Amino acid sequence: MKKRQAMALGMAAIMLTGCGASSSAPATTAAAGSSAAASTEAAAETTAAAKTEASGSGKVYLLNFKPETDEQWQELASTYNKQTGVEVNVLTAADGQYNTTLQSEMAKTDAPTIFNIGNTSAAQTWDDYTYDLKDTDLYKHLTDKSLAVEYNGKVAAVANCYESYGIIYNKTILDAYCGLPNAKAASVEDINSLDKLEAVADDINGRLDELNKALDGAFDVTEAFASAGLDDGSSWRFSGHLANMPLYYEFKDDGVDVTAGEATIKGKYLDNYKRVWDMYVRDSAADPKTLNSGALNAEQEFGMGEAVFYQNGDWEWSALTSGDNGYTVTEDDIDMMPIYFGVDDANEGLCVGTENHWAVNAKAPQEDIDATLAFLDWVITSDEGRDAITNGMALSAPFDTFEGEYAPTNKFAATSAKLMKDGKTSVAWSFNATPNVDDWRADVVSALTAYTDGSGNWDAVKTAFVDGWASQWKLAEEAAKK
Repeated sequence: MKKRQAMALGMAAIMLTGCGASSSAPATTAAAGSSAAASTEAAAETTAAAKTEASGSGKVYLLNFKPETDEQWQELASTYNKQTGVEVNVLTAADGQYNTTLQSEMAKTDAPTIFNIGNTSAAQTWDDYTYDLKDTDLYKHLTDKSLAVEYNGKVAAVANCYESYGIIYNKTILDAYCGLPNAKAASVEDINSLDKLEAVADDINGRLDELNKALDGAFDVTEAFASAGLDDGSSWRFSGHLANMPLYYEFKDDGVDVTAGEATIKGKYLDNYKRVWDMYVRDSAADPKTLNSGALNAEQEFGMGEAVFYQNGDWEWSALTSGDNGYTVTEDDIDMMPIYFGVDDANEGLCVGTENHWAVNAKAPQEDIDATLAFLDWVITSDEGRDAITNGMALSAPFDTFEGEYAPTNKFAATSAKLMKDGKTSVAWSFNATPNVDDWRADVVSALTAYTDGSGNWDAVKTAFVDGWASQWKLAEEAAKK
């Protein structure tokens, strides 16, 4: 997911966009064994063979959601067939045609045994077809159980990849700051709450000369936070990603699905939202009256070592470290921390989400279900499967088997995986529930801009957030009925 404004979809969407960019590759189909791809790992062969014996004579049919991963899935299917003799077929739907293809394929006698669902709404639609995965090895290997889709008392699907966002920071600069007399944190690890982050950011902004002297020319810091642009190319970071925080905690309190949301909200955590926003603006060098000008470049500010903190996601890794952009930061300088929000900071991980979840067809013959579960377990435990996902597909997988050489190569994604493994609770992508996303966000950004430049007040932001949500939800429901 690169920078884009429309990062959430409408309420009626059943199939949602995937982790990473999607291509327009055509639909393809192939039976396993159509090309030679023998494994050289004897241990993997033994394991797969044992699982095949356990699964009987079943077969596997994967309806793949991501066109750009078709080649890797075809190769995995062939390799597994070569090792075990199990028939594995892969059909990849054309870009934007997954739901149509799924409906068509599910109506056939030999329907997919593995299919993708995006969220709880999709789980409701396909409830009769989703096998309960709660007792499977696939679910047991999931490092963060919040990345499973639960519906109707069962684990309907399990995420197969994820993306993360939070606050990107320059560790080199923070290490230098923490070494200053009377610094507000003794180490980067000491910055583990909104109180601490706010104290550090305020102090950095007030001690820039002292900090730059300690850095001895390594960087020329001009601000704690990179500019919080409210132009169309940047505002989604705050009307979508930062706005996710109060939505997530309110949905959680209300006991509703945190990615499906609810028709009305109270804005219970908007004071926390305001506190974080005020910190972003106060501790930046940008003029608050110019945030919607389009003249600011937060990525460049951070990349050139002018800013210490930058709210964004793991998709920024390549942009910041490519070496072709002239940025002064390197891979060793940067990492990511949660957007501490003053609610459950001690347990909070990064904001982690996906619309890619494996579901297993409960209406398939039992021998096919068993074969399918064995295949998925092989994918996430074998060298071939893990290499294909991490290196071939360039995805971050949320399973405890992806360690060592199969850990995410993106450091931000690796940090997310570590936080999950350490027991931190990932913040779900509640912005996926936003009704009429473009219209709702536009109203929030307009009110936020006026509040920040002094021409408006915070009550207008609350109105746009809360009343606007109810209005857009009603409009979306009415549109869905037509």
